[in-house]
Amino acid sequence: MAKNTGVDLTRVRNLGVIAHIDAGKTTTTEHLLYYAGAKHKLGGVDEGTTDTDYDPEEQARGITIYSACVPFEWAGHTINLIDTPGHVDFTAEVERSLRVLDGAVVVFDGQKGVEAQSETVWRQANRYGVPRMVFVNKMDVVGANFARTLESVRSRLTPNPEEQGRPVPIIIPIGSGGAADSRTPFGGVIDLIEMKAKFFDAGDFGKTVRIAGIPEENLDEAQTYREQLFDALTAHDDKDLITSVVLDGKEPDPAKVRQLVREQCLARTIYPVLAGSGREHIGIQPLLDAVTLYLPSPLDRPAVVGTDPKGKKEQKRKPDPKEPFCGLVFKASWHPNGNRFFIRVYSGVMKPNMRAYNPGKDTKENVAKLFHVHADPARGLEEVENGPAGDIVCVVGLKDTVTGDTLCETAHPILLETITFAEAVVSQSIEPESGADKDKLAHALEVLQLEDPTFKLKVSEGQTVMSGMGTLHLEVKRHRLERDFRLKVRAYPPRVSFREMLKAPRTVDVKVEKLGDKPAFAELKVSFTNFKTDKPVSVFNVVNTDANPVPVAFLAAAEKALFDSLQTGELGYPMMNAQARLLDAKFDPQVSTEDAFVAAAIRAYREATQDNVQLLEPIMKVTVTTPNQFVGSILGDLTRRGGQIDAQEMSPNGDMVELISRVPLRELFTYANEVRSLSQGRAAMGMEPHSYEPAPDSVLRQLMGE
Repeated sequence: MAKNTGVDLTRVRNLGVIAHIDAGKTTTTEHLLYYAGAKHKLGGVDEGTTDTDYDPEEQARGITIYSACVPFEWAGHTINLIDTPGHVDFTAEVERSLRVLDGAVVVFDGQKGVEAQSETVWRQANRYGVPRMVFVNKMDVVGANFARTLESVRSRLTPNPEEQGRPVPIIIPIGSGGAADSRTPFGGVIDLIEMKAKFFDAGDFGKTVRIAGIPEENLDEAQTYREQLFDALTAHDDKDLITSVVLDGKEPDPAKVRQLVREQCLARTIYPVLAGSGREHIGIQPLLDAVTLYLPSPLDRPAVVGTDPKGKKEQKRKPDPKEPFCGLVFKASWHPNGNRFFIRVYSGVMKPNMRAYNPGKDTKENVAKLFHVHADPARGLEEVENGPAGDIVCVVGLKDTVTGDTLCETAHPILLETITFAEAVVSQSIEPESGADKDKLAHALEVLQLEDPTFKLKVSEGQTVMSGMGTLHLEVKRHRLERDFRLKVRAYPPRVSFREMLKAPRTVDVKVEKLGDKPAFAELKVSFTNFKTDKPVSVFNVVNTDANPVPVAFLAAAEKALFDSLQTGELGYPMMNAQARLLDAKFDPQVSTEDAFVAAAIRAYREATQDNVQLLEPIMKVTVTTPNQFVGSILGDLTRRGGQIDAQEMSPNGDMVELISRVPLRELFTYANEVRSLSQGRAAMGMEPHSYEPAPDSVLRQLMGE
């Protein structure tokens, strides 16, 4: 029987959990589900038994690869929880999740503080304007330091608090580290609003919470942090909820303090900070409470903005079931019984048996049934009666829709901004071991491309080339081919995915008067320039069709041919930031055809790019954290690889140094192993795409076989 989803939107939270790899996101998520009663036994990352890391690859590696959406209930609220990867190779999963969620919990390792990928996910959340909270995890680990982690968040993520907001603790730890520390071991947390201590019974995995007075030795610290909390809140207390009371030296009403924390969290003037340990089952229930108290409901978020697909006028949709329906497809996943498409409903109500309009493709899709999906596919789909504004639903078997597409009502079309993904930086040729599996491999690769917008395919000189965000990314895809599609494949060594860019702008006039031996006519004037846009290439038609009535079909054919041509540069690599403008066009009503305009567009492109492109190579931002004694050898090695050192920072306790540099990707395929050798296994490294820059002439000569 279908589940009725007629819910109060004020009590819905679309929540993401984001962090650097190994900060403890999935363990934290397991505890959220366990305490909420969504599961009856705690899973473990190391044992491969977590709900959200259901894929065999995730269980084998102990990392999250695919974002998972799990609905559960807490304190009368419905929480749609999305656990996301921390590894940079799977940043697309974070990107698409942040695009559709309303609030986020950013998890930091209490020992390591802000790490390379922490900065990346924080910037992604900034880009989408996502209110968030900070959870300082692993406070039980030897060397964990709450104050130091808090300071790293302030200095590296919010150095300008007036513009970027500030992290403000509302829950602080009691002690830190474990028995091996000389300090007080971590044993509980302090609620700075209630000024109460909370302890968690290890006997039932932290389910039983004991509230007590704050230990004497922690009172001064708690009072200091509370004063900092009130200082931050009163700086933006426009309604005077607590300011006058605090200035009079009185105790403010906790309910008003929470109201102010919520208002400022939604406005992103503050980021509430909490502490705990998923592994030791401490501090998770206060985090759940904070999610419901401070993070936004769909109604707290601004109206979604799109355009009328025909008139290109701005359109808005409020998160209201009475508005016309619109939603964004943010994830697609292959399933043998029909591909699954995950949709964030922004307005109106999505209903079974409806015909949903895809304005980007100008097609209609049949929506037979709607489902909620558990993280583990083995637990199946839960059918629901409808998908109201604010909900995340799953539809099976859409035909023409892909990630980033809008679905809406035909009578009220709106085209939402699609999801922008990073460019692939690593490529690898792949072929089946058996020639009989060639078609099967092609189908499997298309399925993987459907699921993952950062996974690209190209057939070049008879070879199938797959491209992705890193070597681990491509390795996971190969394992999927072998495991899910029963294919034996042969993969060749990975190589860099180069790009091309115009050296200089160029305007060309071209004329086509024959196609083969038949008369034809098309004349085009096209300008080609470099232009920094969100999309790698773009084509604009600026022909004044009132004064020059070239048939729309001819112009459309020329635009598409220009766009397709710009996908590949003169050297065979995709063009970056190339823009073509169709300035003028002439036609002959007797002999002009779409094919003639296609031929003219291709000729224009060839003339514009001939001896006019430069090769670009991906540059990575590399962060190495190493003990002080290995800094010299690691710096020397980075320099030998052509690295530019951007920063060298000593950790607060002076025993570790963080090196940040920009290094060509072609020098980094084996770097993870080599940096461990240089540091006796004690250095940690992370890298993420930084930019594309002109490649040295030696690289170009090598590619050309000279």
